Amino acid sequence: MNSKSQLKGSLMLLLAAFIWGSTFVAQDKAATEPFTFIASRNLIGALVLVPVIAVIDVFSKKKGILPKDFKVLSYSKKEVIGGIFCGVILFIAASLQQYGIFLYPSDGAAAGKSGFITALYIVLVPIAGLFLKKKAGINIWISVAIATVGMYLLCVKSGFSVHYADLILFLCAIGFTAHILVIDRFSPFVNGVKLSALQFLVSSILGTIFMFIFESPSIGGIINDIVPILYAGLLSSGVAYTLQIVAQKNTNPTVASVIMSLESVFAVLSGAVFGEIMSGREIVGCVLMFAAVILAQINFKGKTAR
Repeated sequence: MNSKSQLKGSLMLLLAAFIWGSTFVAQDKAATEPFTFIASRNLIGALVLVPVIAVIDVFSKKKGILPKDFKVLSYSKKEVIGGIFCGVILFIAASLQQYGIFLYPSDGAAAGKSGFITALYIVLVPIAGLFLKKKAGINIWISVAIATVGMYLLCVKSGFSVHYADLILFLCAIGFTAHILVIDRFSPFVNGVKLSALQFLVSSILGTIFMFIFESPSIGGIINDIVPILYAGLLSSGVAYTLQIVAQKNTNPTVASVIMSLESVFAVLSGAVFGEIMSGREIVGCVLMFAAVILAQINFKGKTAR
């Protein structure tokens, strides 16, 4: 891939990480139960992309990119398969994250530990890549190590004692690792917006099923949390996850994971905007993570491993 495409993909992932980080503030204010929240936000994410897909299809037909007999909003076989796989994995990862946080004792360390363990995909992605023949240069491995240290300083504020919830969140990290790698597999061959919309629909359907089995959803409860749900649905799901899929067409999955891990940095910075004071430890963690992202972009050999 050329350097221009790589830079474009990295900037898109950076924007996605910023949106995810700021979404933590919105989610923190929501009282909606986990499966209800997942079902609602992903349904909104799917619906908001439908008119976008229709416009893209119509424009592509007029430009001759698609044949005249192409049906607007139709899906290819690869897009359907990819959307189902991504949607199922996204739902599993998000549900494990919510459940893991729920299991933590109320000692104030849940958010930090959950953020750190979830973001361990920055280590798991390059390890999984070794088995999938996805090469990563020495600078990327060093970036992963630096980012992991930065993430620890940023997220873990007290002693790291092992809790049952840690195992659940580690499984969540494996889930997000699988999500990144599956997107890397399908994104070069499909329409990224269509893949994104279908994954949200699948995740929303699964969330709805589990919502009615394990929770007691109410229209009133959803309306009370409509602002954070809309924020998460429109921006975090509709925009950020779509940016991830489109950007990964031009980005090595390990580099993508390092950039996306900046969501924790942006979450802390978003909290600072609302009056939270950053400690020296958190500032050092932020600096290390930004340094890791910059190092991951440096091309020492004149080419990028894909």
